[in-house]
Amino acid sequence: MNLTIAGTGYVGLVAGVCFAHVGHRVTCVDVDPKKIEKLRSGISPIYEEGLEALLQEGLSSGLLHFTTDYKKAYASADVIFIGVGTPELPDGSANLSYVATVARQIAESVEHDCLVVVKSTVPVGTNDKVEQFIKDSLVRDVCVEVASNPEFLAQGSAVHDMMHASRIIIGVESEKAESTLRTVYAPFDLPIVAVSRRSAEMSKYAANDFLALKISYMNDLANLCELVGADIEDVARSMSYDERIGSRFLKAGVGYGGSCFPKDTKALEYLAEQHGYNLRTVSAAVSVNNTQRTLLYRKASKRMITFEGIKVAVLGLAFKAGTDDLRESPALYNIPLLLDHGAIITAFDPVAQENCKRQYSFEIGYASTIDEALSGAQVCFIFTDWKEIKAFAPSEFKRLMRTALVYDGRNLFDPKKMKEAGVEYYSVGR
Repeated sequence: MNLTIAGTGYVGLVAGVCFAHVGHRVTCVDVDPKKIEKLRSGISPIYEEGLEALLQEGLSSGLLHFTTDYKKAYASADVIFIGVGTPELPDGSANLSYVATVARQIAESVEHDCLVVVKSTVPVGTNDKVEQFIKDSLVRDVCVEVASNPEFLAQGSAVHDMMHASRIIIGVESEKAESTLRTVYAPFDLPIVAVSRRSAEMSKYAANDFLALKISYMNDLANLCELVGADIEDVARSMSYDERIGSRFLKAGVGYGGSCFPKDTKALEYLAEQHGYNLRTVSAAVSVNNTQRTLLYRKASKRMITFEGIKVAVLGLAFKAGTDDLRESPALYNIPLLLDHGAIITAFDPVAQENCKRQYSFEIGYASTIDEALSGAQVCFIFTDWKEIKAFAPSEFKRLMRTALVYDGRNLFDPKKMKEAGVEYYSVGR
């Protein structure tokens, strides 16, 4: 089929290369000409395992194309996927201006009947509005229907999640729309769950916010574990054997970040408020996370008399391993606090350093290795669970640092081994 993808961010680009991989003819549209040129040359603007290889495969096969000419791209498409951003507004609601812009462009450009599929995360009822908006704005006598197809891609494993999803959720209001989407996804040979558009929209928020709830619960419990002398790692392991709970998202730390959980929890909270309902569980998860992400700084502040002139090593800038995404990263909440109190910071991240340099004007140094970041440091903060950091020998902290004082927000090391190595070690819930 001829598919057009609006937006080449995490959602649009991953979907585009994967659709091309299974044999569809795909055109990806973006407003940024520099980004399009980069993609045409086979270079991915985002770091995601396996993404660049599939990008280059799609270009070589001739099934994948990139353009800024939305009129041409939308005119002949059988299915148009909207994968643009819906960033958080100050009040917690979702900014739908990018979705609206694409909807208007589609209405002005389509030349034959087509299905428009919203993959962007949007509030419940948005697909209804998009369909009406397109119909109100059509310039040709064509039939356009809108469906919902929320994505469930975890950054760091997005390509795998697209190709091997546990399920494909499609929100449709007609048998024709359902049949079309089943045809699109047939090559993936994955379970398809067909529901109403509004149920599909709610499913996205429900899934993400439930995972955020699990994380915040474990973080809240970890803080209590420290007070009563229990170990959250032992507690999580004990819980993981219960099939009703499962083993994933039980890891305590310095909170969740990224482009989904922070935004989606606030958006669902806002949606509930607009309907006169207090979604107390989600509100609690947001509150716990807001406090948790500066936990390490508060712990260190109790230990240190000052950070003025203190050399600090920061290991990890991305919000999680496997991505260069800095959005809502715990590191970026702690670095300003440390700088405000006079710390001299050297940071290491195997992937996200260039993004940090471009996006933030922090007056910090950047190291090419962990050794370089730790050399002469008096305090070390660990914010990301990169495998390079996990594999670092405890004895090296003692050897390289002026004072072997480590605050680990991801519980990467065994406290006993760190103590044996002569490291003063603080983690979360242990």
